[in-house]
Amino acid sequence: MTWLITGGAGYIGAHVARAMLGAGQRVVALDDLSAGVPARLPAGIPLVEGSAYDAELLKWVCAEHRVSGVVHLAARKQVAESVAQPTRYYRENVGGLATLLDTVAEAGVRGFVFSSSAAVYGDPGVDLVTEEAPCAPVNPYGETKLAGEWLVRAAGRAHGMATVCLRYFNVAGAAAPELADTGVFNIVPMVFDRLSRAEAPLIFGDDYPTPDGTCVRDYIHVADLAEAHLAAARRIAEGGVEGDLTVNIGRGEGVSVRELITVIGEVTGDRRPPLVEPRRPGDAPRAVASAARAARTLGWSARYGVREMVESAWQGWLLHRGA
Repeated sequence: MTWLITGGAGYIGAHVARAMLGAGQRVVALDDLSAGVPARLPAGIPLVEGSAYDAELLKWVCAEHRVSGVVHLAARKQVAESVAQPTRYYRENVGGLATLLDTVAEAGVRGFVFSSSAAVYGDPGVDLVTEEAPCAPVNPYGETKLAGEWLVRAAGRAHGMATVCLRYFNVAGAAAPELADTGVFNIVPMVFDRLSRAEAPLIFGDDYPTPDGTCVRDYIHVADLAEAHLAAARRIAEGGVEGDLTVNIGRGEGVSVRELITVIGEVTGDRRPPLVEPRRPGDAPRAVASAARAARTLGWSARYGVREMVESAWQGWLLHRGA
Protein backbone atom coordinates (compact mmCIF):
# COMPACT_ATOMS: atom_id res chain seq x y z
CA MET A 1 0.00 0.00 0.00
CA THR A 2 0.94 3.64 -0.42
CA TRP A 3 -0.03 5.75 2.58
CA LEU A 4 -0.90 9.44 2.44
CA ILE A 5 -0.02 11.17 5.72
CA THR A 6 -1.87 14.45 6.16
CA GLY A 7 0.03 16.86 8.38
CA GLY A 8 3.09 14.79 7.53
CA ALA A 9 5.63 17.56 8.19
CA GLY A 10 4.25 18.33 11.64
CA TYR A 11 5.65 17.27 15.00
CA ILE A 12 3.68 14.03 15.20
CA GLY A 13 3.29 13.60 11.45
CA ALA A 14 7.04 13.58 10.76
CA HIS A 15 7.55 10.93 13.43
CA VAL A 16 4.82 8.80 11.88
CA ALA A 17 6.29 9.30 8.41
CA ARG A 18 9.77 8.25 9.52
CA ALA A 19 8.48 5.21 11.38
CA MET A 20 6.48 4.06 8.37
CA LEU A 21 9.33 4.66 5.92
CA GLY A 22 11.71 2.81 8.24
CA ALA A 23 9.35 -0.15 8.23
CA GLY A 24 9.36 -0.30 4.44
CA GLN A 25 6.00 1.39 3.85
CA ARG A 26 5.47 3.64 0.83
CA VAL A 27 4.61 7.11 2.09
CA VAL A 28 3.69 10.53 0.72
CA ALA A 29 3.21 13.54 3.00
CA LEU A 30 0.68 16.35 2.54
CA ASP A 31 1.05 19.49 4.65
CA ASP A 32 0.02 23.13 4.34
CA LEU A 33 3.14 24.06 6.37
CA SER A 34 1.20 26.25 8.79
CA ALA A 35 2.96 24.29 11.53
CA GLY A 36 4.90 21.73 9.52
CA VAL A 37 8.62 21.89 8.76
CA PRO A 38 9.79 20.26 5.50
CA ALA A 39 13.25 19.53 6.92
CA ARG A 40 11.69 17.09 9.38
CA LEU A 41 10.98 14.67 6.54
CA PRO A 42 13.78 12.36 5.40
CA ALA A 43 14.76 11.78 1.80
CA GLY A 44 12.49 9.21 0.25
CA ILE A 45 9.24 10.83 1.38
CA PRO A 46 7.73 13.20 -1.19
CA LEU A 47 6.08 16.28 0.30
CA VAL A 48 3.07 17.91 -1.34
CA GLU A 49 2.38 21.40 -0.03
CA GLY A 50 -1.30 22.20 0.35
CA SER A 51 -4.46 21.66 2.33
CA ALA A 52 -5.72 18.21 3.25
CA TYR A 53 -9.19 19.57 2.55
CA ASP A 54 -8.54 20.68 -1.05
CA ALA A 55 -10.52 18.14 -3.06
CA GLU A 56 -8.79 18.80 -6.38
CA LEU A 57 -5.33 18.57 -4.84
CA LEU A 58 -6.32 15.36 -3.05
CA LYS A 59 -7.53 13.82 -6.31
CA TRP A 60 -4.20 14.64 -7.93
CA VAL A 61 -2.15 13.29 -5.02
CA CYS A 62 -4.12 10.04 -4.86
CA ALA A 63 -3.76 9.48 -8.60
CA GLU A 64 -0.14 10.61 -8.88
CA HIS A 65 1.07 8.49 -5.96
CA ARG A 66 -1.47 5.68 -6.21
CA VAL A 67 -2.62 6.21 -2.66
CA SER A 68 -4.47 3.27 -1.11
CA GLY A 69 -4.45 4.28 2.57
CA VAL A 70 -4.59 7.49 4.61
CA VAL A 71 -3.19 8.42 8.02
CA HIS A 72 -4.99 11.63 8.94
CA LEU A 73 -3.20 13.89 11.40
CA ALA A 74 -3.86 17.36 9.96
CA ALA A 75 -6.15 19.25 12.32
CA ARG A 76 -6.45 22.26 14.55
CA LYS A 77 -5.68 21.10 18.08
CA GLN A 78 -5.38 23.88 20.66
CA VAL A 79 -8.03 23.75 23.35
CA ALA A 80 -8.05 27.46 24.21
CA GLU A 81 -8.17 28.40 20.54
CA SER A 82 -11.09 26.04 20.02
CA VAL A 83 -13.03 27.80 22.78
CA ALA A 84 -12.35 31.18 21.16
CA GLN A 85 -12.93 30.00 17.58
CA PRO A 86 -15.39 27.08 17.71
CA THR A 87 -16.79 27.57 14.22
CA ARG A 88 -13.29 27.44 12.74
CA TYR A 89 -12.62 24.18 14.56
CA TYR A 90 -15.86 22.60 13.36
CA ARG A 91 -15.32 23.90 9.82
CA GLU A 92 -11.80 22.48 9.52
CA ASN A 93 -11.77 19.45 11.82
CA VAL A 94 -15.21 18.17 10.80
CA GLY A 95 -16.20 19.87 7.55
CA GLY A 96 -12.70 19.48 6.11
CA LEU A 97 -12.60 15.86 7.20
CA ALA A 98 -15.85 15.20 5.32
CA THR A 99 -14.26 16.55 2.13
CA LEU A 100 -11.18 14.42 2.69
CA LEU A 101 -13.19 11.25 3.27
CA ASP A 102 -15.41 11.77 0.21
CA THR A 103 -12.42 12.46 -2.01
CA VAL A 104 -10.21 9.56 -0.92
CA ALA A 105 -13.14 7.13 -0.99
CA GLU A 106 -13.85 8.15 -4.58
CA ALA A 107 -10.15 7.58 -5.33
CA GLY A 108 -10.43 3.99 -4.12
CA VAL A 109 -8.72 4.29 -0.73
CA ARG A 110 -9.56 1.26 1.40
CA GLY A 111 -7.86 2.06 4.71
CA PHE A 112 -8.07 5.11 6.99
CA VAL A 113 -6.24 5.75 10.28
CA PHE A 114 -7.67 8.71 12.20
CA SER A 115 -5.63 10.50 14.84
CA SER A 116 -8.23 11.22 17.48
CA SER A 117 -7.66 12.29 21.08
CA ALA A 118 -8.36 11.38 24.68
CA ALA A 119 -10.11 14.77 24.76
CA VAL A 120 -13.21 12.88 23.56
CA TYR A 121 -13.61 11.51 27.11
CA GLY A 122 -13.75 14.86 28.90
CA ASP A 123 -13.60 14.12 32.63
CA PRO A 124 -13.77 10.29 32.65
CA GLY A 125 -13.92 9.94 36.45
CA VAL A 126 -12.24 6.51 36.51
CA ASP A 127 -8.75 5.28 37.35
CA LEU A 128 -8.13 3.73 33.92
CA VAL A 129 -10.05 4.90 30.86
CA THR A 130 -11.17 2.08 28.58
CA GLU A 131 -12.53 2.59 25.10
CA GLU A 132 -16.01 1.83 26.45
CA ALA A 133 -15.92 4.85 28.78
CA PRO A 134 -18.62 7.44 27.99
CA CYS A 135 -17.48 10.24 25.70
CA ALA A 136 -18.35 13.68 27.04
CA PRO A 137 -15.84 16.24 25.71
CA VAL A 138 -15.66 19.53 27.58
CA ASN A 139 -14.38 21.83 24.82
CA PRO A 140 -14.93 22.35 21.08
CA TYR A 141 -11.62 20.65 20.22
CA GLY A 142 -12.71 17.43 21.92
CA GLU A 143 -16.16 17.74 20.36
CA THR A 144 -14.70 17.95 16.87
CA LYS A 145 -12.53 14.90 17.51
CA LEU A 146 -15.54 12.89 18.64
CA ALA A 147 -17.59 14.09 15.67
CA GLY A 148 -14.62 13.19 13.48
CA GLU A 149 -14.67 9.64 14.81
CA TRP A 150 -18.38 9.33 14.05
CA LEU A 151 -17.77 10.62 10.54
CA VAL A 152 -14.80 8.31 9.89
CA ARG A 153 -16.74 5.24 11.01
CA ALA A 154 -19.83 6.18 9.00
CA ALA A 155 -17.80 6.86 5.86
CA GLY A 156 -15.91 3.61 6.35
CA ARG A 157 -19.15 1.66 6.47
CA ALA A 158 -20.58 3.50 3.48
CA HIS A 159 -17.53 3.10 1.27
CA GLY A 160 -16.05 -0.19 2.44
CA MET A 161 -13.00 1.38 4.11
CA ALA A 162 -11.38 -0.26 7.10
CA THR A 163 -10.93 2.45 9.75
CA VAL A 164 -8.93 2.78 12.96
CA CYS A 165 -9.40 5.68 15.40
CA LEU A 166 -6.47 6.21 17.78
CA ARG A 167 -7.32 8.09 20.97
CA TYR A 168 -3.99 9.21 22.33
CA PHE A 169 -3.19 10.96 25.54
CA ASN A 170 -0.48 13.58 26.31
CA VAL A 171 2.36 13.51 23.78
CA ALA A 172 5.94 14.50 24.61
CA GLY A 173 9.55 13.84 23.62
CA ALA A 174 11.32 13.45 20.28
CA ALA A 175 12.95 10.59 18.40
CA ALA A 176 15.74 13.02 17.43
CA PRO A 177 16.40 16.64 18.48
CA GLU A 178 15.56 18.01 15.03
CA LEU A 179 12.09 16.44 15.26
CA ALA A 180 11.19 18.08 18.57
CA ASP A 181 8.02 20.08 19.09
CA THR A 182 8.82 23.73 18.36
CA GLY A 183 5.53 25.07 19.71
CA VAL A 184 4.83 26.12 23.30
CA PHE A 185 1.37 24.65 23.71
CA ASN A 186 1.91 21.46 25.72
CA ILE A 187 3.09 21.17 29.31
CA VAL A 188 6.70 20.07 28.73
CA PRO A 189 7.68 22.90 26.34
CA MET A 190 5.62 25.31 28.45
CA VAL A 191 7.77 24.48 31.48
CA PHE A 192 10.95 24.70 29.37
CA ASP A 193 9.85 28.14 28.20
CA ARG A 194 9.30 29.37 31.75
CA LEU A 195 12.67 28.05 32.92
CA SER A 196 14.46 29.52 29.90
CA ARG A 197 13.12 32.93 30.94
CA ALA A 198 14.25 32.37 34.56
CA GLU A 199 10.64 32.05 35.68
CA ALA A 200 9.09 29.39 37.88
CA PRO A 201 6.90 26.73 36.28
CA LEU A 202 3.16 27.11 36.80
CA ILE A 203 0.77 24.60 38.32
CA PHE A 204 -2.91 25.28 37.72
CA GLY A 205 -4.61 24.00 40.84
CA ASP A 206 -3.16 21.88 43.65
CA ASP A 207 -6.42 20.96 45.38
CA TYR A 208 -7.60 18.15 43.10
CA PRO A 209 -8.59 14.75 44.61
CA THR A 210 -5.23 13.20 43.65
CA PRO A 211 -2.27 12.06 45.80
CA ASP A 212 -0.43 15.41 45.59
CA GLY A 213 -3.39 17.61 44.65
CA THR A 214 -2.30 18.21 41.04
CA CYS A 215 -3.82 16.76 37.87
CA VAL A 216 -2.69 13.28 36.83
CA ARG A 217 -2.12 12.47 33.17
CA ASP A 218 -0.90 9.66 30.94
CA TYR A 219 2.16 10.80 28.96
CA ILE A 220 3.19 9.01 25.76
CA HIS A 221 6.51 9.38 23.90
CA VAL A 222 5.93 10.63 20.36
CA ALA A 223 8.10 7.79 19.00
CA ASP A 224 5.79 5.28 20.69
CA LEU A 225 2.80 7.12 19.24
CA ALA A 226 4.36 6.89 15.77
CA GLU A 227 4.80 3.14 16.22
CA ALA A 228 1.12 2.87 17.16
CA HIS A 229 0.13 4.56 13.89
CA LEU A 230 2.41 2.18 12.03
CA ALA A 231 0.84 -0.79 13.81
CA ALA A 232 -2.65 0.41 12.87
CA ALA A 233 -1.65 0.88 9.22
CA ARG A 234 -0.10 -2.59 9.13
CA ARG A 235 -3.20 -4.10 10.68
CA ILE A 236 -5.32 -2.57 7.94
CA ALA A 237 -2.89 -3.63 5.19
CA GLU A 238 -2.95 -7.21 6.47
CA GLY A 239 -6.73 -7.29 6.40
CA GLY A 240 -6.91 -7.49 10.17
CA VAL A 241 -9.52 -4.75 10.61
CA GLU A 242 -13.07 -5.68 9.73
CA GLY A 243 -15.09 -2.49 9.72
CA ASP A 244 -13.82 -0.12 12.39
CA LEU A 245 -11.55 -0.21 15.43
CA THR A 246 -11.10 2.35 18.22
CA VAL A 247 -8.00 2.12 20.40
CA ASN A 248 -6.48 4.08 23.29
CA ILE A 249 -2.78 4.88 22.92
CA GLY A 250 -1.16 5.49 26.29
CA ARG A 251 1.13 3.95 28.89
CA GLY A 252 -1.52 3.12 31.47
CA GLU A 253 0.53 4.98 34.10
CA GLY A 254 -0.43 8.27 35.70
CA VAL A 255 2.05 11.08 36.35
CA SER A 256 0.99 14.19 38.25
CA VAL A 257 1.86 17.69 37.10
CA ARG A 258 4.03 18.17 40.17
CA GLU A 259 5.87 14.89 39.51
CA LEU A 260 6.46 15.88 35.88
CA ILE A 261 7.85 19.27 36.89
CA THR A 262 10.20 17.52 39.33
CA VAL A 263 11.55 15.32 36.50
CA ILE A 264 11.97 18.38 34.28
CA GLY A 265 13.94 20.08 37.04
CA GLU A 266 16.23 17.07 37.40
CA VAL A 267 16.86 16.90 33.64
CA THR A 268 17.41 20.63 33.10
CA GLY A 269 19.22 21.28 36.40
CA ASP A 270 16.75 24.06 37.18
CA ARG A 271 14.83 22.92 40.25
CA ARG A 272 13.11 26.16 41.18
CA PRO A 273 9.78 25.46 42.93
CA PRO A 274 6.63 25.91 40.85
CA LEU A 275 4.06 28.61 41.44
CA VAL A 276 0.48 27.52 42.05
CA GLU A 277 -2.21 29.35 40.11
CA PRO A 278 -6.00 28.84 40.28
CA ARG A 279 -7.53 25.88 38.49
CA ARG A 280 -8.26 26.19 34.79
CA PRO A 281 -11.81 25.38 33.70
CA GLY A 282 -12.24 21.98 32.08
CA ASP A 283 -9.18 20.25 33.56
CA ALA A 284 -10.08 16.72 34.66
CA PRO A 285 -8.39 15.54 37.90
CA ARG A 286 -7.20 12.31 36.28
CA ALA A 287 -7.00 10.90 32.74
CA VAL A 288 -5.00 7.70 32.36
CA ALA A 289 -5.45 5.19 29.55
CA SER A 290 -6.13 1.51 29.67
CA ALA A 291 -3.78 0.25 26.93
CA ALA A 292 -5.00 -3.35 27.01
CA ARG A 293 -6.86 -3.16 23.70
CA ALA A 294 -3.84 -1.68 21.92
CA ALA A 295 -1.72 -4.63 23.04
CA ARG A 296 -4.40 -7.13 22.09
CA THR A 297 -5.49 -5.77 18.71
CA LEU A 298 -2.39 -3.97 17.43
CA GLY A 299 0.37 -5.83 19.22
CA TRP A 300 1.57 -2.44 20.45
CA SER A 301 2.79 -1.22 23.82
CA ALA A 302 4.80 1.82 24.89
CA ARG A 303 8.56 1.45 25.34
CA TYR A 304 9.63 4.82 26.75
CA GLY A 305 9.15 6.39 30.15
CA VAL A 306 8.63 9.96 31.28
CA ARG A 307 12.32 10.69 31.91
CA GLU A 308 13.17 9.64 28.34
CA MET A 309 10.41 11.91 27.06
CA VAL A 310 11.74 14.88 29.02
CA GLU A 311 15.40 14.24 28.16
CA SER A 312 14.72 13.97 24.44
CA ALA A 313 12.41 17.00 24.46
CA TRP A 314 15.06 19.04 26.29
CA GLN A 315 17.69 18.19 23.68
CA GLY A 316 15.27 19.36 21.01
CA TRP A 317 14.54 22.55 22.94
CA LEU A 318 18.26 23.35 23.20
CA LEU A 319 18.72 22.71 19.48
CA HIS A 320 15.86 24.93 18.37
CA ARG A 321 15.91 27.65 21.01
CA GLY A 322 19.41 27.61 22.46
CA ALA A 323 20.60 27.10 26.03
